[in-house]
Formats: sequence, C-alpha cells, structure tokens
Amino acid sequence: MSLSPLKTVLVLCTGNSCRSQMAEVIINHDLAGQVRALSAGTVPQPKVADGAIQALQLAGLPTNGLHPKDVDAVINESIDLVVTVCDNARESCPVFPKPVPRLHAPFHDPHGEPLASFVEVRDDIRARLIPAVRAALGL
Repeated sequence: MSLSPLKTVLVLCTGNSCRSQMAEVIINHDLAGQVRALSAGTVPQPKVADGAIQALQLAGLPTNGLHPKDVDAVINESIDLVVTVCDNARESCPVFPKPVPRLHAPFHDPHGEPLASFVEVRDDIRARLIPAVRAALGL
C-alpha cells in the first residue's frame, strides 16, 4: 500500500504573527505525517509575537525559523485547504490559481495581552482547529 502524499493546509491571518503561526506549528505537530501546514498573512508583521513563541515553547512545540510571510510567498503552492483564523483575512482572502476549499475558524487575537491569553488561544486552536482540519480533509 503506498502512502498518500501529505495534504497541504494554508493558515491565513492578517499579520501572520500570532494565531496563524501557532496554528501552523500545532497542525504540523498534531497531524504530522498526514498534513503539511503553511501560514501567511495578508499584511505580514515584522516578527512573530513573543507571546506566541512562548506559548508554543511552553507546550514543547518547535519555534525555530518562524517568521511572518506574505501570502504571495505561498500562492503557487499546491494547497488542499485554506483556513482563515481572523475575520479580516477571510474578507481579503486571495484568489488562488485553482479553487481551494476554505474553512473559517476565527480565534481571539491575544496581541498585547499577557502570556496567559496566548496560552488560551493556543489551546483553543488545538481543541477546535485540529478536528475541523481533519474533518475538512477527510482524515
């Protein structure tokens, strides 16, 4: 039996500095071997939020190499599912070269809040997004 290729999920947010970065890391960890997650922003920030990095590290998740990317950097990837994690990204979601299924799963933006808020959002992403991605991709 041959292994099917990984499904690619693109997580979109406005700044690609917090929610989408955490979602990318969590999907890549929790659905390893089934899904490859990428993230990008419609208006990327200069860097990933410190709180997002700390929340991921507290859960023992890798944070090396995380950096905000513009959606143009990933537009030509073969994408199986686009997930928008903020309402703004859903409204300004780019048009992809071929039709791509979309999933909108908004999460609270913890930017500028204490670390506990980032941890709550991290756990919310894990609790709600992983099952939604599995369902959307038929895993």
